[in-house]
Amino acid sequence: MKIALIREYKQPADERVALSPKQAAQVMKDFPAVEVVAQSSPERCYTDEDYKAEGVNIQDDISDADILLGVKEVPIKNLIPNKTYLFFSHTIKKQPYNKEMLQEIIKRNIKLVDYECLEWQRGGRVLGFGHFAGIVGAYNGLLTWGKKFTRYNLIPAHELKTYEALKAHLKTVEFPPIRTVICGDGRVGHGSVELLKNAGIKEVSREEFLNGVFNEPVFVLLHPKDFYARKDGSEWSREHFFHNPQEYVSTFDQYIPVTDLMINAIYWEERIPVYFTKDDLVAPDFRIRVIADITCDVEGSIPITTRATPIEDPVIGWNSFAKKETKPYMPNTVDVMAVTNLPCELPADASEEFGASMVAHIMPLLITGDKEDIIKRATITEGGKLTEHFNYLEDYIA
Repeated sequence: MKIALIREYKQPADERVALSPKQAAQVMKDFPAVEVVAQSSPERCYTDEDYKAEGVNIQDDISDADILLGVKEVPIKNLIPNKTYLFFSHTIKKQPYNKEMLQEIIKRNIKLVDYECLEWQRGGRVLGFGHFAGIVGAYNGLLTWGKKFTRYNLIPAHELKTYEALKAHLKTVEFPPIRTVICGDGRVGHGSVELLKNAGIKEVSREEFLNGVFNEPVFVLLHPKDFYARKDGSEWSREHFFHNPQEYVSTFDQYIPVTDLMINAIYWEERIPVYFTKDDLVAPDFRIRVIADITCDVEGSIPITTRATPIEDPVIGWNSFAKKETKPYMPNTVDVMAVTNLPCELPADASEEFGASMVAHIMPLLITGDKEDIIKRATITEGGKLTEHFNYLEDYIA
């Protein structure tokens, strides 16, 4: 078996990798019959020379490989027929911008395994970059707040390059008594918790946050039950909520008058209620002035997220009275950080964490067999058609 780490051709090119040089070498050590190669790339956070130093061959033409590992979507012109690909396809929500890619994957008889759909039998994702999305998203939220109110200055995460450098930089800043809400208790939310604790910010309970007065920066981690309630007044049920979110309403309004910085770290789809409406922002008690929208569904859970933003220009302003996007950091704006590829700001750290899970949990299944059908359940296309689990995409690709 030959496995290739493909070059990220989608622009702007992603610097992350599925396996670091040492991890690629580890796979070959664990499975002597397997060769791992890397397609030559000028953009990766690891250079071609880094891979060569670990005994990983570099080649431009990877058409002889059996399995191709990437990160982002592969442009149509670069798809090789009759191969097995693993990458984040961004198709399972019927994203219109990837419709043609999925159509072509089927035409070219490609087996597509989506990282996002790799789940344990007991539930929960096997892989993901969510932890570092939460870390960088929370950091960017603090950076944006400091820049808006000129209280302190943080160096952008991508300029610091490593998580250790970022944590060291946080120790140089004394934060004012900012009140921060983190919405979401998954990998992303817990990544944000980790970052705020590294910044020396104190965690408080929901009740303390709603009713307390603080002379120091504090944050609260909110679970979905803390800001969604059933319309009929019945008892909260996590399982019921995720299967029937249309039967719930947002109760987030109770936090709005006591929050300075909001970090949005939930999974969202159109059936789930939004936190607030555009009309709500003109209310006198709408205190929130900075939102780190890690979720980043355009005009989704945060209705004023008008577009996704690039790392180099991460913040958009929203004029609540004119109800339109404007320049950020103005006195009358609510500023939204809406970067979609946050882990790319710390690509090596994010890749190391992702690759460790790949080596421990996914590579053995790809190479020796998958008794729990983890790979099978994450396979979107095979044999020139959608698999049974993803038949709901038929109208999307028709």
